[in-house]
Amino acid sequence: MRFPALVRAAMGLGTVAAASSPEQVPLGSSHGPPQRRQPNVVFVLTDDQDAHLSSLDYMPLVKKHLLDRGTYFSRHYATTAVCCPSRVTLWTGKFAHNTNVTDVKPPYGGYPKFVSQGYNDNYFPVWLQQAGYNTYYTGKLFNVHNVENYDKPTPGGFTGSDFLLDPYTYNYLNSTFQRNGEGPRSYEGHYSTDVLAEKAYGLLDDAVEAGKPFFLVAAPIAPHANVVMNSDSHEGPRDPNHLPFEFTEPVPAERHRHLFKDEKVPRTANFNPDEPSGANWITTLPQQNSTNVAYNDHFYRQRLRSLQSVDELVEGLISRLEEHDILDNTYVVYSSDNGYHIGQHRLQPGKSCGYEEDVNVPLIVRGPGIAEDYRAEGLVTTHADLAPTFFELLGIETREDFDGAAIPVTREEIEDVRDRGVRREHAGIEYWGFAMGEGIYNRDPRQNNTYKALRLSGPAYNLYYSVWCNNEHELYDMDVDPGQLHNLLTPDTSPSLNPILAAGYPAHRVAARLDALLLVLKTCASESCRRPWAQLHPDGSVQSLTDALAPRYDAFYEDRGGAARVEFAYCADGFIEDAEGSTWEANGRAFGAEGEYEYLKDGRWEDWV
Repeated sequence: MRFPALVRAAMGLGTVAAASSPEQVPLGSSHGPPQRRQPNVVFVLTDDQDAHLSSLDYMPLVKKHLLDRGTYFSRHYATTAVCCPSRVTLWTGKFAHNTNVTDVKPPYGGYPKFVSQGYNDNYFPVWLQQAGYNTYYTGKLFNVHNVENYDKPTPGGFTGSDFLLDPYTYNYLNSTFQRNGEGPRSYEGHYSTDVLAEKAYGLLDDAVEAGKPFFLVAAPIAPHANVVMNSDSHEGPRDPNHLPFEFTEPVPAERHRHLFKDEKVPRTANFNPDEPSGANWITTLPQQNSTNVAYNDHFYRQRLRSLQSVDELVEGLISRLEEHDILDNTYVVYSSDNGYHIGQHRLQPGKSCGYEEDVNVPLIVRGPGIAEDYRAEGLVTTHADLAPTFFELLGIETREDFDGAAIPVTREEIEDVRDRGVRREHAGIEYWGFAMGEGIYNRDPRQNNTYKALRLSGPAYNLYYSVWCNNEHELYDMDVDPGQLHNLLTPDTSPSLNPILAAGYPAHRVAARLDALLLVLKTCASESCRRPWAQLHPDGSVQSLTDALAPRYDAFYEDRGGAARVEFAYCADGFIEDAEGSTWEANGRAFGAEGEYEYLKDGRWEDWV
């Protein structure tokens, strides 16, 4: 694998074998420089924090300690826009269609599903411990990790832990934590993020005292909605008319309640638009009235206020790293499990959609060799890339079964892969099940919210393509339509009569390429997720959408006849093979026998055509 220069600089090492003991300093030549210890990581993972509603603009301490002192990755995506599947992807390096954890609760998701899939002894913290790292975690791990199953089994791989537990995880003033092997403890009346902060500081002290390199996660619930559970039952089918929980706006700490009295949701073009937008059930949403909009502005202010305690948490961690004299040898990473919308496309507060507000999330990295006050533009990254990235930062040999790839993090690496055009330009997005509003208005769960989508960003294009489980399609040119208001693939659009353009090309030509790419991504694994164009063009002639748009490929992509396309057999609430419809493995390659994909078998496309 490739080890970046920053690892060698931070560690004074070439490579570190996974089985080595990191606290041991290698015996070097007496003529060589003194060796440095392996770096540490502190990872702050928020819940439902947006990148597009300006939340980071209201976090001055994050700006001071992370944005001004680190690198911001502006094209970072959650591959599933809801908590549990996104977190499992983050901690396994695998897309949800491969983990089969696709929901927040059983039977398709939650902590019990994570365990039943065999990941509790085969995921990130376990791998780090095998590499000699100590691992610590406080806050939310997964949904349905609760007061009854917290030790059935205990989450694997942690040297020290203090987890938030359901059904109290999202109750800001009535949280329950569970430390190491102890029983659950209620913190009723105490503010959740403040409790978590003290626990994070304690775990940091424990990590330093242990004298080994460490990975510490602080995962507060802010700015997630406040949730009061009416029932602790998570089993059985979900009844949309009798949900066991009550969502309301987030609750800030008392000291922050007075802030931001005049702030409102950014009035972008897609905020509560006069005309409906999107596809599927989103096109049926009514425009919000003034009372609804006023409440959503209040909801927005409560999110900003709830994040102030997270802002203070970041400063507290940084100051303690400085006190322990290890800040210069520690990577501090900040991100969120998924994004959030409030009013865009007429949607009530929530997530679960594939639109930019829901899937584009903050990612900030500060640490040894990382450029300060730098914005990594032109680089598409996803949560599936984070585990491989941490492996590379810490000098651990990568895993071939990762769906993601290590992110270039130094300025030199970022600019090199961007300028050479060798970095992946796509993010695969997927979702199963229902969506619902989290405010007090129109929050009835919306069924049939299953979809597959593709986010593509390159020097000459900025695109979003999706196929819903009812087989409606969307295509947006986000350079000219950043709010994703004008679907270029509406049913009344005919490529022969209406020369609609996407990225300067006829929309149907672009869509044909994106559909083929999405067909590969919808069930990809490992290498095919990282290099999907190579599945379509094994000879290496196509490595980007620009390459694929060459006229010589028109017949292959656009005149495919009965060739497989992305479609669903029916709408399902989880990953069910029968519902997924055509796949690349089962249907795409099969057309080689009929001539559609002949170049995949015996030669180059140019030879076949």
